[in-house]
Amino acid sequence: MYKFFAELTMGGRAFSTKDLNNDAFTLEMSENDGTLVATLKAKEDITMSTLALTCERKFDDNDLFYANGYQSWTTSREFSKSDNTHGYAKAANFSKLTKAMSSVFGDYHFAEYGKQGCFHSYTYCYFRKRDSRSITLYGSKSERQGFTVFEADMNDGVFKIKKDIEGLELKAGDEYEVFNIAIIEDKFDVAFDKYFFDFVKVKEPKIKHLAGYTSWYNYFQKIDEHIILRDLDGMDKAKDVVGIFQVDDGYESAVGDWLIPDKKKFPNGMKYIADKIHDKGYMAGIWLAPFNAQRSAKIRKDHPDWFILDPKTGKQLFTCPGWGGAYVMDIYNPEVRDYIKRVFDTVLNDWGFDMVKLDFLYSQCMYPRNGKTRGEIMCDGVDFLREVCGDKLILGCGVPLGACMGVFDACRIGCDANKAFGGDILNRLAINNEIPSSQNAIINTIFRNHLDGRAFCNDPDVLFLRDNNIKYTFEQKLLLGKVNAVCGNVLFVSDNAGDYDSKQLHFMTEFFKDKDYKVLGAQFETDEIIRLDYTEDGINKTLKFNVQTGKSNIIDCV
Repeated sequence: MYKFFAELTMGGRAFSTKDLNNDAFTLEMSENDGTLVATLKAKEDITMSTLALTCERKFDDNDLFYANGYQSWTTSREFSKSDNTHGYAKAANFSKLTKAMSSVFGDYHFAEYGKQGCFHSYTYCYFRKRDSRSITLYGSKSERQGFTVFEADMNDGVFKIKKDIEGLELKAGDEYEVFNIAIIEDKFDVAFDKYFFDFVKVKEPKIKHLAGYTSWYNYFQKIDEHIILRDLDGMDKAKDVVGIFQVDDGYESAVGDWLIPDKKKFPNGMKYIADKIHDKGYMAGIWLAPFNAQRSAKIRKDHPDWFILDPKTGKQLFTCPGWGGAYVMDIYNPEVRDYIKRVFDTVLNDWGFDMVKLDFLYSQCMYPRNGKTRGEIMCDGVDFLREVCGDKLILGCGVPLGACMGVFDACRIGCDANKAFGGDILNRLAINNEIPSSQNAIINTIFRNHLDGRAFCNDPDVLFLRDNNIKYTFEQKLLLGKVNAVCGNVLFVSDNAGDYDSKQLHFMTEFFKDKDYKVLGAQFETDEIIRLDYTEDGINKTLKFNVQTGKSNIIDCV
């Protein structure tokens, strides 16, 4: 039922084929018991660029395709044939700099966007009829050979299964498992249980529920010892439902210089902070972007040879516009590995932190290298982080999810929430699918709810209840908090709870409680209206809201 196509380089010349048995390789395929397996055997030395299977699939106006975005922040949801997805905004093409700043977070340099009814999904996808809870799920067993991409052209009636195989080098005689894919038709939750537990065989996450504080969404990098200890004391009001207190970006002298805390801001060092958190009875969390260093970092100046080079320019690979620009260290460099090991040994053992939030991990696999695919590189990076962290908790962020399922304890499943519910100019320009956005954060939290308790513990990002330094109505605050509580199990505020009145304290406590939530169904009823059906401690509830304005029946659900 599948048509085959491949592109590669052999003997210095470009080569394409539609034949399973050709001069370069053979591809053996089997499909039985709900599993599709394809194995490539190289006849010659080859470098792969494209490999895809295509089949016909009819779509009507009632059909929905679930697209799992490239990484943690990328918009993920169900689409119909009348929908469209956009890459980064056209305005970003103003200059090389604006284009680079807009495109680095996602898959824009190797994926296509912008055609109505055409969508792509990473690692897994599903098809569903509107108002049905039965799905047909396609899911890859592992991304260690390369990212698996499912594409649906719902107008032309085409379904494609691709391997992001760019850069893969094989020697004559090598065998390479291209696909090992489960095809499961069942009720929604049953299908995902079969996929994760029976097929992928992930272990259930070590943590079921975690609630507390993170400093980022109030102060950003403008934190210091006084602010952290003041807000730590502020959590005393809700001590019974708080389990963790996390110090986010801003404690280090520069991103990358993790072992050189800012002495002016934290004169007593980070062990002192961890000890103070432990004295309250909480776990201590801390943020790092372990593969990155900002332009001004000492580590970048002292070790320029540690950094990955851009294959197009030959210069250090630009990975993030934050902090004045950031670059990425190469995990295949032994000196880099030694440095990162030393960082985590210090943070976890000397300073005594219990959980690390590891951010901007996508940067490690932006381009294939060393004969490895992006997926293989990302899985190597995730495995390395698990190795250096041992049994300590890892909260992943900014990472392709297929690489960390069953490896990280918790993971962000959406972009950053914006401090203004209506967003800012970058939101209105739709600059990319990863930019901070309250709307996209809510969409991802709802439509990735099936990952919670299976792939890892879902972190839907922060909720807001404070009155200052925020642009939300109270209704919008309650909507964000409720969606996070129903669909996720890592819950954070960045507010100084010491300033809360009794009403704010009540809602934080309610959102933080480990209640028995179960999502029964979710879908877009219109372009802006989302319906979320769920049970709360055995009681059926429905939350219906306008994702753009936050108008909802939230009062009936809290």
